[in-house]
Amino acid sequence: MKIAFFGDVVGRSGRDAVKRHLPGLKGRLGLDAVIINAENAAGGFGITRATAEELFDAGADVLTLGNHTFDQAQGISVIDNDPRIIRPCNYPKGTTPGRGAGLFDVNGFQLLVINVLGNVFMDTLDNPFHAVEAELDAAPLGSVADFVLVDVHAEATSEKNGMGYFCDGRASLVVGTHSHVPTGDARILPNGTAYQTDAGMCGDYDSIIGMETEEPLRRFTTKMRGGRFTTASGPGTLCGVYVETGANGLATRIEPIRMGGQLAETVPTPQ
Repeated sequence: MKIAFFGDVVGRSGRDAVKRHLPGLKGRLGLDAVIINAENAAGGFGITRATAEELFDAGADVLTLGNHTFDQAQGISVIDNDPRIIRPCNYPKGTTPGRGAGLFDVNGFQLLVINVLGNVFMDTLDNPFHAVEAELDAAPLGSVADFVLVDVHAEATSEKNGMGYFCDGRASLVVGTHSHVPTGDARILPNGTAYQTDAGMCGDYDSIIGMETEEPLRRFTTKMRGGRFTTASGPGTLCGVYVETGANGLATRIEPIRMGGQLAETVPTPQ
């Protein structure tokens, strides 16, 4: 199976990067499925029906979220009514809007997508490792799912690393989001799980993690708020990872993807 996962889409610049580059990339790489983290798609904070549909129309099969899941007023109904949108699975029991994992039939493959929120340096939810294990047990790789993806939306690189090794051999891909900066550690772990600590954002990198620089710099230098964060609006980079798996659902290849905008381009060569 061949899949691509793209990191946090930040505002219009990120959505435009997806729309500009993804359709051609799907054909170029022969992708069987595309998963995108969309938790910053609507003006940098949360998701709306219109922003979700832009990403689905561009070629996404599933959208994941994160700590801004419920920032938009209409986000609850959007998440609750569209099974293709996955929010973190470790919200406390009784958090009814949406679902934390989903098993999808995509091009004849059974694709399990799990979204989880880290606890270190973030709002503390239920234990992310226990929550992910429950989802892995419910649809095991190789017997129920053909491909298992775990999107770890977390601040600490150590927590993302830990999730990679915790899932090694039970997931096809464990990939981090939230930091908005792509890491250079794409690799296959000892038991066959593809891993990258952060996929990076889809957005304008002439920014401070997707935001115009003035207000973040004001807060860093003066500790004073001068207004709201505003999403950067320059040319965006499509940023993510490409993974191939064998018949057992474990990874045989992982490579980064970067197209457009400020970052040096890297696109996997079809084999």
